[in-house]
Amino acid sequence: MEFNLENHEYIELNRLLKLLGMVESGGQANMFITEGQVKVNSEVEYRKRKKLRSGDQVQFMEQLIIIVD
Repeated sequence: MEFNLENHEYIELNRLLKLLGMVESGGQANMFITEGQVKVNSEVEYRKRKKLRSGDQVQFMEQLIIIVD
């Protein structure tokens, strides 16, 4: 799946998961991230507000999200 930044420089990781409906709330997104269940560019990411830019890839719950501009 692709996520389009729509003329924004970046999106924060926890916000991305919430906007895509992959979690029910920002708090739930934060929990999954701090538990190490989210990867960014094939590495486990623990920063809830990690800035994702075009070209980044996020893996969560067997889904691959590619950030595009």
